[in-house]
Amino acid sequence: MTAQPPDVETVTALVADASRAPSLHNAQPWSFRYLRDIGVLRLYADPRRALPRTDPDHRGLHIGCGAALLNLRVSAAAAGLAPLVRLLPEPAYPDLLAEAHLCATGPPDGELALLGPAVRRRHSSRLPFRDEAVPAAVRESLSEAAAREGAQLLFPGAWHIDSVLDLVRDAEGREAADPEVRGETERWTHPEPTGSAGTGDGIPGEAFGPRQRGTSVPVRDFAAGRPVPGRGWAPFEKTPNIALLGTAHDKPVDWLCAGQALERVLLRATADGLVASVTSQPLEWPEVRWAVRDPVSAMEHVQMVIRLGYGPEGPASPRRPVTDLLDVL
Repeated sequence: MTAQPPDVETVTALVADASRAPSLHNAQPWSFRYLRDIGVLRLYADPRRALPRTDPDHRGLHIGCGAALLNLRVSAAAAGLAPLVRLLPEPAYPDLLAEAHLCATGPPDGELALLGPAVRRRHSSRLPFRDEAVPAAVRESLSEAAAREGAQLLFPGAWHIDSVLDLVRDAEGREAADPEVRGETERWTHPEPTGSAGTGDGIPGEAFGPRQRGTSVPVRDFAAGRPVPGRGWAPFEKTPNIALLGTAHDKPVDWLCAGQALERVLLRATADGLVASVTSQPLEWPEVRWAVRDPVSAMEHVQMVIRLGYGPEGPASPRRPVTDLLDVL
C-alpha cells in the first residue's frame, strides 16, 4: 500500500505495460498524463489515431483503451499499488477516458498481480493452431475473467460458430469492396518487416500470418491483396475454438469495460498456455453485427470475436516509445 505519489520511473513502467495492449490495427489510440503532485494518472483517447471509416463511433478505440487500462491495473497491482480507477470522470471531456488514483491505500489486487508476467508475453497469433479443444475448466476460468470486468464470455455451439465464420467472410467481402476501408487498413499495415517499416505502430508483415488453405478461421487478412515477402499458405484448424465477448449495454462506458474484460481474458489465456487472436470485422458493419449474437444466449451486444487455441506464439507487433505516450505535469 502507499500514501505517497509514485515516482515518475514507476509510472513510466506502468505506462509501458499499458501500451502493450491490443488495439484495432495496432493504432495504439491512447495517451497518458501523470499529475505527480497528487498521484493521478489519466488515460486519454488519441483522436489522431482513430479509424473513422472502420470505427466511426470509436467503439473499437474505446475497447483498445480499455485493454490498456486493464494492463495498467495489472502492472500497478504487481508493483504493490492499489489504484482507484474512475471511468469517464469528466463528461464534458469525452477524450478523458479514465483516471487512476495511484495513492489509494489498501491491499493490491492479488488476482490481477498474478497476471503480471502475461502482460509482456501476450500478443496476437495469426498462425495456425492445433485442432484441439479448450478444456471446460479453462473455458470456465476465461468466462470468470470476463465476468470480473462486468462482461460476458460465451463459447457458442458448432452451428453458431459456422454462422460467425460466414459473417466474417461477409464482412471481408464488404471491406474488399469499400476503397475507404481498404485505404485505412493499408495505412496501418506494413507488408515489410518491422525493421524496414521504421514505425512503432501498425501491423508488420511478419505478424500477418500465412494465407489460409482449405479452411476458414476468423483471422483478418491484413495483406488486402498486397504482396508480402516470404508469406506462404498453410492449413489452419478445421474446428476453431471461438468465443464471443459481450456486454449488456452498448455505450462508451460499456466499451471501456469490454476492453478491460477482453485483456483480462487474453492475459488469463496466456497464463493458461493458450494463444489467441481477435477480430472485429463482422462487428464493424451495423447490418452484420446484430447477427453475430447467439440468439439463445443472454448476451445483448457482442463486442469482440476471439479465437483461442494451442499453437505457436505469433511475433509481437511494434510499440510506440513511452516518451510519445506520457506527459508528466
